[in-house]
Amino acid sequence: MRKVFFTAIFAAVLLGFASCGQQSKSKTSSESIDAIDMHSSRISVNWQGTYKGKTPCADCEGIQTTLTLNDSTYVLETVYLGKSTEAYKTEGKFVWNAEGSCITLDNGKANGFNSQFRVGENILRQLDSEGKQIEGKFAEMYVLRKAQ
Repeated sequence: MRKVFFTAIFAAVLLGFASCGQQSKSKTSSESIDAIDMHSSRISVNWQGTYKGKTPCADCEGIQTTLTLNDSTYVLETVYLGKSTEAYKTEGKFVWNAEGSCITLDNGKANGFNSQFRVGENILRQLDSEGKQIEGKFAEMYVLRKAQ
C-alpha cells in the first residue's frame, strides 16, 4: 500500500514538472514573436496646428518662432528679438522620418533655422544639426508649444 502511495506522489510531482516545462516553452515561443508597434506621433498625436516659442539666438535676445503645420505643408515665421521687429516668413513642405516621430522642413534652413523637430503631444522639440534631441540645461528652450 505504501509503495502505491509513493508511486502516485512521484508520478504527480513528475507530471507537475513536465507541465511547468511546457508552459515555459510556449511562453518563450510567444515572446519571440515581434509585435509591430503602430503607435507613432504621426498616427497617434493631433499634430496639426500652430506652435510658438522663443528659441535661443547667438547674437540676439532670442528668436520668437511660430510654426504652423498643415497636412504636409508649413509656415514658419521668425522674429530676431532685439535686432528687428520684422518677421521672416518661410513656407514649404515637410516630410516625416521613417518612424513617424520627427519632421524635416524643406526650406527651414533658408533663414538659418534648424529644420528638424521631434513631434510630441502639443509640443515640437527642435533637434540639433545631426537630428538628435538637444540635451542639458537649455533643452527646454528648444521647445515650441501648441497654441490653443
